[in-house]
Amino acid sequence: MRQLESLARLCAVLGGLLLTTITLMTCVSLLGRNALGITIAGDFELTGVVAGAAIALFLPWCQVRRANIIVDFFTTHASDRSNRRLDRFGALLLALSTALLSWRTTVGGLNAYATGSGTMMLGFPEWVVYLSIVPPLGLTALIALWQAVGPNPSMDRR
Repeated sequence: MRQLESLARLCAVLGGLLLTTITLMTCVSLLGRNALGITIAGDFELTGVVAGAAIALFLPWCQVRRANIIVDFFTTHASDRSNRRLDRFGALLLALSTALLSWRTTVGGLNAYATGSGTMMLGFPEWVVYLSIVPPLGLTALIALWQAVGPNPSMDRR
């Protein structure tokens, strides 16, 4: 689990760097547009592409920290054992969901590569976006699977 946690932390750092970069680019574009009358072409497209990749990069760390949304309204009075079992089941469902998303995103990326599709203004290749999303989805699936079936996972409810 330690290696998975290190990879998840790396993904989160990369996601933070991407968001910082896109924020700085947006500031430069806004200042340029309003002060100098020039803008960065395709800044809106780049923001969407980078934000999507950053969100995917945050998912593994979120799962490591068990910081995903937990609706425990109905289980507040359940025993710790029941809650641990439900948490394991939820982790298993997340593992299956993100594995499915990873597979379908891979298929979509291969299709985008084969067709040469790109964004409207810049023609930025869409397969690159898919490629950046697949590894963190796969990592999230592995982490959730480990939490679901691994030995003595810490099931602290944050």
